[in-house]
Amino acid sequence: MPVINRAVDNTQPAGSNPVSLASGAEYLGPQKSDNSCVKRDLGFTGQISGKWYAVFGDTNYCAPGVTDSTSMLATAGGFYGMVRDSISAMTDNVLETHDLHLNSDTPVAYPLQFVPYNSSWGEDESTGFGGTSLCETNATADEGLVFYAVNENVAGIKGAGVAKVKVVNGVPTVIQRFGDSGYWWNASTTPRYGDVAAYRDEKSDYIYALGGAPNSAVGYAMSDYVYQARVKAKDAFNLSQYEYWQGRAAGWSSELPTHFDSTTAVMWNSGQGTIMWSPHYNCYFFVHTAPGGTDILIRTAPSPEGPWSNDVTVYTATVKEFGGMVYAGVSHPYLDPTGKTLTISYTNYPADTEAIRLTFN
Repeated sequence: MPVINRAVDNTQPAGSNPVSLASGAEYLGPQKSDNSCVKRDLGFTGQISGKWYAVFGDTNYCAPGVTDSTSMLATAGGFYGMVRDSISAMTDNVLETHDLHLNSDTPVAYPLQFVPYNSSWGEDESTGFGGTSLCETNATADEGLVFYAVNENVAGIKGAGVAKVKVVNGVPTVIQRFGDSGYWWNASTTPRYGDVAAYRDEKSDYIYALGGAPNSAVGYAMSDYVYQARVKAKDAFNLSQYEYWQGRAAGWSSELPTHFDSTTAVMWNSGQGTIMWSPHYNCYFFVHTAPGGTDILIRTAPSPEGPWSNDVTVYTATVKEFGGMVYAGVSHPYLDPTGKTLTISYTNYPADTEAIRLTFN
């Protein structure tokens, strides 16, 4: 059993944050599909074999025949159907996505669900699958994974799982979900690994999965800690090969943590986001949002496991409605390999994804 230093708060900022903007963030506008019409959230980016994709959350179909999701007609008249997640191919224009796995509706087709539900596990079309970024596992075979949280709505999150994704005819497709009940980590007693962020480190062999606290950690302070796991990409579909962070003093262990507080967590009270390498600053970014707020934030670290610095606020969004918020900070590093600029998208509650561009000093 790893020896954990109970006197150390591993979630406190460490080091300095070099992020500095040359000018104010440039608001680019709302994201739209070039081949469908939907209102949705999230859109976490990841790549397989050099092609970038976005995993969206709840995907609501717009009114039949409407082709502009920003039109007032898009949602006029009520509910037109939805899926709990979907996937799109990213383009050279962050505001334009190309939706995949479309149904046969006419004149406008809509996305089918990306992570399939399984009725034998007690799931149905209402079951949520909170997926984060695709992570490449085998470029030669065009394979990767997606982490997801199984959300039974009123009953809450049951667990966090891993699905194998293969690019079939140019389209990432879930070909296998792991675990006897469709997930590996039971949310009752285990962190929801991968539901905060997932990252395939381009500078090592590892995939990192950050997740929220188990359901047993109740109360504002305890429930907002974030925990992390990692695995070598080649072993990502073998649960026994995962390692779990036990804090800066104890490091990584093959044993699941049993103690959940600041001594074993990696951060506290951070929104969902994306991790990336910044060639401009020569460090890692965690792009995320302030929970329940309107700020887009970047914190930095010398390694994907941390320690993470303080946050720098790079943009404050204008909400869509009174009492609104933004969430899910998503980086798009493929749009500028130099890292001098960075495009970020986020969800403006309730279901609009928007984008900004930063230029760094």
